[in-house]
Amino acid sequence: MCALKSSKDVIREDLEYICGNLASELAKLAGQRLLITGGAGFLGYYLVQTITHWNETISVNQKVDLTVFDNFVRGKPDWIASLAKMDQLTLVTHDITDPLPEDMGDFDFIIHAASIASPTFYRKYPIETMDANVNGLRYLLEYCRTQKDVDKPVKGFLFYSSSEVYGNPTSENIPTPETYNGYVSCTGPRACYDESKRYGETLCVNFARQLEIPVKIARPFNNYGPGLKISDRRVLPDFARDVLADRDIIMLSDGKPMRTFCYVADAVVGYYKILVKGIPGESYNIGTSEPEISMAQLAEKVVEISRELFGYTGSFKHQPSVEADYLVDNPDRRCPVIDKAKNELEYCPGISLDEGLKRALIWYADHRTGEDA
Repeated sequence: MCALKSSKDVIREDLEYICGNLASELAKLAGQRLLITGGAGFLGYYLVQTITHWNETISVNQKVDLTVFDNFVRGKPDWIASLAKMDQLTLVTHDITDPLPEDMGDFDFIIHAASIASPTFYRKYPIETMDANVNGLRYLLEYCRTQKDVDKPVKGFLFYSSSEVYGNPTSENIPTPETYNGYVSCTGPRACYDESKRYGETLCVNFARQLEIPVKIARPFNNYGPGLKISDRRVLPDFARDVLADRDIIMLSDGKPMRTFCYVADAVVGYYKILVKGIPGESYNIGTSEPEISMAQLAEKVVEISRELFGYTGSFKHQPSVEADYLVDNPDRRCPVIDKAKNELEYCPGISLDEGLKRALIWYADHRTGEDA
């Protein structure tokens, strides 16, 4: 086995990597007020800690004033509770499906990341998923309208859409560019997420065009890594849970669907670049264009790396899911064209799949319960 680094080492290296690749973008946020909704979730994990790391170690004289909204329905995670006493960080318990607090104050930048994104959970809570992606977004866009009316305009707004807006692309549209309109069911078991993200994009585009609100759109492609709870029920947390129990990895498909995977540190670099440099009303694919691998190949990689890291003795096997709708409308392939983000934002992911999986598995080894993520 190789020497095993701790999750703290992984987080430190990731935050240094993120801030090192966002020097100019974070400098433009210095001295500004930033709101992140859903900040206690997966993507919030590094979105928030990027700012606190920047404030505490790099831009100590001109910090970003950060406010986090989250409903904290499962309590405050340990990681965010540990940051609560930091200067320039305010935690607000708020469900984004409710009207915004009357004492919102003035924000210069907003990131709307409050959404249920795990297929297992959005199929269980379809209405709540739609409410966050549509009603919550509308509240925030109306706030931006009001701010503009009182001459305190928001300078940048990032909406998290999804690569799911493309549905199951036809073969000639893979890799998939932002110009592809999608092949999506509006009534299937995944539609609550897919279609609410599509409608959310429609809201954003029209607020940008008609009201000149500087809203930009991110379309994430299979992000993974620290912050994605082991209990989330997406593929890599499921694999990690099996590995850390030293049992065989159970694959709930035939292993043929193809994906590219983007390590979260690279993804967060892309998201802040969209917020600061993106063109209002435009959408950007954020992910990696290669390697595109099957779920079976991904499982093989996880097995190989886990043997090196932990002395894992298992393998992987196929087993049907007990959920009848588990694979309904599941895309056969998911691979982005990222030229737009590269050319317009200087986005260039640099962490390989093998390295990202290693970092993720080390992090999961220290976060096995999923409650302290």
